[in-house]
Amino acid sequence: MVYRVIIEKGEDFGYVAHCPAIPGCHSQGNTMEEVIENIKDAIRGCLSALDEKLISKGKELVSVEVTV
Repeated sequence: MVYRVIIEKGEDFGYVAHCPAIPGCHSQGNTMEEVIENIKDAIRGCLSALDEKLISKGKELVSVEVTV
């Protein structure tokens, strides 16, 4: 899947990344390459946690990709 990520220069060091489509999904890294890899891991972790939360509530999940 494709997610828009906002990357900004950190105040104290490196870079900070945010994924607006997933509230609370943030990461950081010392270099641009590192912050991109770290936000990918953060997105995977957030989606996995959301899936587990919904499954534990007995909800049926269907995953689809749409292009706009």
